[in-house]
Amino acid sequence: MSAKPHPLAGHSISTPEFVAMTACLMALNALAIDVMLPALSRIAVALDAPSENDAQYIVLVYMIGFGISQLFWGPITDRFGRKPVLRVVLIGYVVTALGCTLSDTFNALLVWRLMLGIFAGGTRVIAVSVVRDLFVGRGMARIMSLVMTVFMVVPILAPMIGAQIMNVIDLWQSTFGVLATGGLIMLFWSWFRLPETRPEDRRTPINLKAVSKAYWTVFKTREALGYMMASGVIFGALIAYISASEQIYTDIFKLSAEQFTLCFAIIAGSMSVATFSNSRLVERLGQRLISHIALIGFTVFALILVAQTIIFGPNLIAFMVLFSLVFMNFGFMGPNFNSMAMEPLGEVAGYASGVLGFASTTMAALIGGSIAHQYNGSMVPVLWGFVVLGVVAFLIVFITERFKLFAPGEPDAT
Repeated sequence: MSAKPHPLAGHSISTPEFVAMTACLMALNALAIDVMLPALSRIAVALDAPSENDAQYIVLVYMIGFGISQLFWGPITDRFGRKPVLRVVLIGYVVTALGCTLSDTFNALLVWRLMLGIFAGGTRVIAVSVVRDLFVGRGMARIMSLVMTVFMVVPILAPMIGAQIMNVIDLWQSTFGVLATGGLIMLFWSWFRLPETRPEDRRTPINLKAVSKAYWTVFKTREALGYMMASGVIFGALIAYISASEQIYTDIFKLSAEQFTLCFAIIAGSMSVATFSNSRLVERLGQRLISHIALIGFTVFALILVAQTIIFGPNLIAFMVLFSLVFMNFGFMGPNFNSMAMEPLGEVAGYASGVLGFASTTMAALIGGSIAHQYNGSMVPVLWGFVVLGVVAFLIVFITERFKLFAPGEPDAT
């Protein structure tokens, strides 16, 4: 029996370059969120935001646009291919990032951020769809873990870059210039190096019947629906943390902007380590075993952190240790939840990626925004939100798996 050819055989791009490019496309989303985190309070003051908590909307409005847009980017990329649509979204990303720099009111900035999120949603849909076009099962989980490992470098570095640029240029608008630069780099790189993975004979026409059929396929597939909902719930904790992080570190722990970016990088680094570890373990242990244990670990460590904070009060060292353990579990859940949701949906990968991205991101933004807005000078309400989300996500996964966790059940890599 002859060995199956490598999925990238026949293409000029190597696996490391493919992983790096896919990761950087997805990282444009993280860059658009994290690079201006050190400037949130400054932006809110400069543009007369109604309240300090309203600065969180700079993140949340972007996430809503990012989530909703994936509904239509999925069908569009399945119809017209990956590369032509990617060029459109990257050009839109650059233009709207520049638009943010021109905002002279808080509401105008929110409008530009919404549009930036809409175009960024296309980069996410196409990145996931390209991986699914070429890989399945544990092979897809391994590639997605490698992608997420590279991707996680951005949350580590982006706030530091934003803080340093503001120190040098002393303008909050400069943070959005970083986004435009990143978008231009990815436009030229993908234009010349990314292969087209959706050939003409596999493209799906855009019509109401085709769209409805593809979307119904997603919602009637138990694993896709279950892990889509679980991702939306559990990643609400990530959005809540990102939205309230500057307030937590500067208000409660009295850290400077530079110290805040360092602490943020440590938390992001713990997630990156876990994501890389997942890429080494998933083909041996399987997505379910790893992600189910991680979900339990997330909930348990979040509960311990709540107890520690209530009993002993806020302590930066204890917070960093326990919070790193809480967020490390995202590295074991994210790529595996996404892989298990996408696995049975190969024939409608673009549609599926769009629906999954829309539902999970929009759920996470709405849930995370609600939790972050509970911040009242104490982080206890936010931490209790993490515990609740962990329990709810666990119940969703438990029901999805028919009340049996840790089962193997995935095909080998292609």
